[in-house]
Amino acid sequence: MDVFVKSSGNLFVVGKQYRCALGRAGVTTNKKEGDGATPTGKFVFRSLLFRSDRHSPPKTKLPRSFILPQDGWCDEPSDPNYNRPVRIPYNASYEKLWRKDSVYDIVVVLGYNDRPVIPYRGSAIFLHCAKPDYSPTAGCIALLQKDLLDVLKLIGPNDCLIVST
Repeated sequence: MDVFVKSSGNLFVVGKQYRCALGRAGVTTNKKEGDGATPTGKFVFRSLLFRSDRHSPPKTKLPRSFILPQDGWCDEPSDPNYNRPVRIPYNASYEKLWRKDSVYDIVVVLGYNDRPVIPYRGSAIFLHCAKPDYSPTAGCIALLQKDLLDVLKLIGPNDCLIVST
């Protein structure tokens, strides 16, 4: 099954439509690290990460694991672990997955720039929780938590997210 995201800020799955937040620079066909854009393309749903201190395990067919305080995601293009999970503190630039806000309480890791990883093509592109005002992301796709929980019930590891203009 495919889940569709349009640059208008709408996500479509099984006849349902959800509002979503996208990158502050819109949608791009030429994603670069730090550009603030959401990449176009077809991305497999890899796995689910969640904060067990804030949420019970979401219902999904995706492989699940907990986010811990020492979890990060490397966003340094010259590092061998670029666009991969790392334990923090880490010697290169990284994004913290354990955040004070609720944006990363539930995170779906997408198969973007991961097989193979290409330096400078973008990292940490996730499907995650949106802020209540749907403020733009740094390049991810974000849904209100209740909507993300609905979508998680419908998707599995053989399904894809398609982002288009």
